[in-house]
This record gives sequence, C-alpha cells and structure tokens, in this order.
Amino acid sequence: MASSDGATARADHQRSRGLVPFLRSQMRNIAPFLTLIFLSAFFAIASPSFATIDNVGNILTQVSVTGIIAVGLTFVILCAEIDLSIASIANVTGIAVAYFTLQESYVNIANVPMPGIVAILLALALCALLGLVNALGLTMIGIPSFIMTLAMMQIAAGVSALLVRGQIAYKVPGLITTLGSGSIGGIPWIVIVAAIMLLGGHLVLTYTRFGRYVYMVGGNREAAEYSGLNVKLILGAVMVISAVCSGIGGMLGVAHFGSAQQNEFDTYLLDSIAAVVVGGTSLFGGRGGIGNTIVGLFVLGVLNNGLDHVNIDSFLKILIRGLILLAALIINVYAQRLREQAAD
Repeated sequence: MASSDGATARADHQRSRGLVPFLRSQMRNIAPFLTLIFLSAFFAIASPSFATIDNVGNILTQVSVTGIIAVGLTFVILCAEIDLSIASIANVTGIAVAYFTLQESYVNIANVPMPGIVAILLALALCALLGLVNALGLTMIGIPSFIMTLAMMQIAAGVSALLVRGQIAYKVPGLITTLGSGSIGGIPWIVIVAAIMLLGGHLVLTYTRFGRYVYMVGGNREAAEYSGLNVKLILGAVMVISAVCSGIGGMLGVAHFGSAQQNEFDTYLLDSIAAVVVGGTSLFGGRGGIGNTIVGLFVLGVLNNGLDHVNIDSFLKILIRGLILLAALIINVYAQRLREQAAD
C-alpha cells in the first residue's frame, strides 16, 4: 500500500514537473486566449448590449480591414522582420484605385479614369511594386527592414499626396464597392474576404513548402542558409506578400469608409502590429502564425468595441490599448528568454 502511494506521488510530481515547463513554453499562446475570455466576460457583464449577435457582427466588420493587412504582416514578423509601410501602402493603393475611377464632377482631382478591372489591376501592381522595392532594399542592398520600410512609409505617403492633393475621392470600381461595403445573406463581403485571406494565409504557412521555409528563416536564419535555402528570396517574397495584402485591405477599406483621402489608414499600422504581436506571434521570428493573429484581432476588436459600450473616455481608450500592447511585448520577450534558457 505504501509503495503504491509512493508511486502515485512520484507520478504526480513528474506530471507537475512536466506541466510547468509546458505552460511556460505555451505562455505566448495561452495569455492572449485568456485575455480574450476575460475581456469578453467583463464587457458582457458591464454592458448587456455587448453580448448580442448584432454586436458580434459589428466586431467582425470592425476588424476585417486590420485582419486583411495583418495576414501579410504575419509572414514578415515570422521571418523576424518588420514592415512599417503597411498603412501607407494600404492608403496609396486605396487612393490609386479611386484615382483610376471616374469621379463625380464636384471632385477636384485630375485623375485618369480606367475600366474597373484595369483600375484594380493597376492599384494591385502599384502595391506589389512598392513591396518589391522594400524587398530589394532589404535583400540586395542590405538595408534593415525597419529603416527600409520606414522610408517606404514616407514614399507611399508622398505618392498619396501627389494623387489627391488634399482632395477626397469617393467612387471606386463596382467590384471593390461590393466587396468593401456590400453583403450577402446578411454577412458583409469584407468579413468574408478577410476570413478567406486569413484561411489562405494559414494554409500556406501550415501545409506548403514555402510556409515551412518562412518558419525556418525566422527560427534560425543561419541554419536555413547552411541547408541551402535561398533566404533572400523568402525575405523578398514575404515583403511583397505584405504589401499586396495591405493593398487589398486599402482598396476594400476605401469602399468600406466611403472615401479615399490622405492619412486615412494611419491607425492601421499600430493596429496590425498589435494584432500579430498581442496574438502571440514572436517578434524574434519562427513562432506563431495566423491562428495567433486571429486571436489578437479578436482581443483588439473586443477591447475597442467593449470600451465604446461602457462609454470609456476616448483618451483613456488609447492608453488602455497601449498598456495591453506593452503587456504583450513583455510576454513576447519573456517567452523568448525562456526558449533560450531551455535551449541552453
């Protein structure tokens, strides 16, 4: 009997020893999920109008543009790089698709009207070109992604200013209008597009060779190079993917907002980075994914929407968002240190 009790105690001790390292290793994934549960429960109790089907739809719509942009950014951060030009590229692409669309006579913009599909393709070509410039600066010249994309942020903002010159454009091609502001069966098309892109990003990262290469580059770049992997090609590809996702988000965002103008997407830089990082994707690369980004999107969406429901001061709302991002960064860095200690 005593020996049986001793064996049980040893087994419990081994399980507890195994549980603690597991929880530590998964802290980056567990913390955002627990945060989402806590925020949802808190706002549901604080405001009866929060926990309704209609409001869930509102949250999904509110995070859709951020979600589309964050898909590409997830690829970049998984490679241990950063893209600070995403909001500016989204803005210039949205402006470009309006620039190539016939506007009403009262819109004082000297634009170049094109057929709808041509306008869309030209706008996509523009964002892909800007992403390619980022890629070449990073891989061929060796400019750090932080500096390269910071410069691109200014370049894209300058192109936006040249196209609209302080004016506001309203019309975009019919397809973009439908996908950005229309719905089917009561479900906004922009939510469907965001879901498709998030799913596509997840499938690419999880089930394709390119996705494995992204994790390899982010996890250990030197080892990836020694294994014969073309690291520069992967880095260049993720920068272009990020720009194209930003461009798609920009075009649909313009249709959703109802106008194309300068500085329209400024807040989406921090929102997109926060969605990826708060969700648990490592800033050091190689850990995380689209699933983490989805959790991060819902954390931010629930937080922003919930604060509106409880009538929190708008300035305090900004502070709270900043504190949550800071907490996510601390967890991110701490999790990386635990990973390095485990490796040693």
